[in-house]
Amino acid sequence: MLTVETRHAIHPDHAKGMDTTALRSHFLGEGMFADGEIRLVYTHYDRFTLGGAVPAGGTLTLDKVEETKTDSFLDRREMGIVNIGETGTVEAGGETYEMNRGDVLYLGMGSGAVTFGGQGRFYITSAPAHRELPSRLVTVADCVEVKLGASETSNKRTIKQFIHPQVMESCQLILGYTSLEDGSVWNTIPSHIHDRRMEAYLYWGMDEDARVLHLMGEPTETRHLFVANEQAVLSPTWSIHSGAGIGEYTFIWAMAGDNVDYTDMEFIQPKELR
Repeated sequence: MLTVETRHAIHPDHAKGMDTTALRSHFLGEGMFADGEIRLVYTHYDRFTLGGAVPAGGTLTLDKVEETKTDSFLDRREMGIVNIGETGTVEAGGETYEMNRGDVLYLGMGSGAVTFGGQGRFYITSAPAHRELPSRLVTVADCVEVKLGASETSNKRTIKQFIHPQVMESCQLILGYTSLEDGSVWNTIPSHIHDRRMEAYLYWGMDEDARVLHLMGEPTETRHLFVANEQAVLSPTWSIHSGAGIGEYTFIWAMAGDNVDYTDMEFIQPKELR
């Protein structure tokens, strides 16, 4: 029922020499959503953990994870859950939360075992926490929307902020998602880095044959990954994260690190990229 894969942190000098297979092995999360299973990727980027839980009409419980060496996974962690499937439920801390497609649940440190149920398809993110905060369900109607980009630059998009200082308090986890408007393909342009926070992207809502060309690497030493639906990219603090996709897509962004200041990026203009 539970599978955990560990990913170690990669130095940028190491990444320069990687071929496609090595890049995908270290930075791409594949096969995280399997019926009747919980699959996690435990990373050494700020101890950030991501994964999927697909109860497929039954129930799945996430509690002890050997990699953390704690009695329960959330003993010293907080969690953000996005339902990318049909309506499902999450039980934690004595409460049951009904989650529709696109809803986000924040679980504070000490919430105990987490049980996933119904037809939900749950994307899991987690980071270490330093204090207990109230758990909260943030529905699509409760989030903060930000419109950015323009049709002329093919990057007109809507950002939905959920676990975010504009909406609620967390320890270090920030989460939301961005959807491209019809006719727009580019996300996160101009690109940026933030050395004090890592980030992970989950691409979602894509056709089976569609792909996103995800750009990564140092600004003057870029690399790329072709990413399919429900695949995730780990973005180290030194790496840009931009992309262009075929057709409609959304990406869920989640960050952990020293601060929760979403606006403190160091922008890299296209003319500076190599």
